[in-house]
Amino acid sequence: MNINPDEAILFSLGQLPVSETLFFTWVVMGVLVIFSWLVTRNITSDLPIPPWQNFLEITVSAIQEQIKEVSNQEALHYIPFIGTLFLFILTANVLSVIPGFSPPTGSFSTTAALAICVFIAVPVFGVSSKGWRGYLQAYIKPTFIMLPFNILGEITRTLALAVRLYGNMMSGTVIVAILLVVVPLFFPLVMHLLGLLTGVIQAYIFSILAMVYIASASKSAKRNDQQSPSA
Repeated sequence: MNINPDEAILFSLGQLPVSETLFFTWVVMGVLVIFSWLVTRNITSDLPIPPWQNFLEITVSAIQEQIKEVSNQEALHYIPFIGTLFLFILTANVLSVIPGFSPPTGSFSTTAALAICVFIAVPVFGVSSKGWRGYLQAYIKPTFIMLPFNILGEITRTLALAVRLYGNMMSGTVIVAILLVVVPLFFPLVMHLLGLLTGVIQAYIFSILAMVYIASASKSAKRNDQQSPSA
């Protein structure tokens, strides 16, 4: 049993070994791209709305509402990034119920890459909202002494994002694999259902935490902009 899907090589493309993590990551991306294309190719505003388009609109609206509640800001600015994170993690975790599918979120390299995306997105959104000077000033508040602690905080919360998602997904995969050996029928099915629920929750938590970090880097400027016209 390979606990780490990075170590399981499925095949090679010339000199490039293709691991389970790499292969199933492309599978997830392919599923999302094909599904999006199928749903949006005949998108319409006329009634009745096709069921899949209705499902897509409900999903986007739900993500948009969650972003608004968490950040208290306009969601359209953040929904491409946060929505992509959520849908990728959710799809990867849901597809894990298919026998033989190894979710890429069970690999630390994948969860670390997702966390690094959030790590980069925080200053990008912060600078776009506050400007370079306004964003960097947040690192020396309330005093300049806080600079190393604030930088350390950015790094540690990025690591926590990666470890949290990886730990929850890997533990579920390992438990199911053990139960398949010990009790090969009933309990693995129950654990798969619990794993599916955990996967959905983890996708939600990761996306919400990403939005919290981004909102904390940009909300001050938004509030000042909103208050200045009435001043």
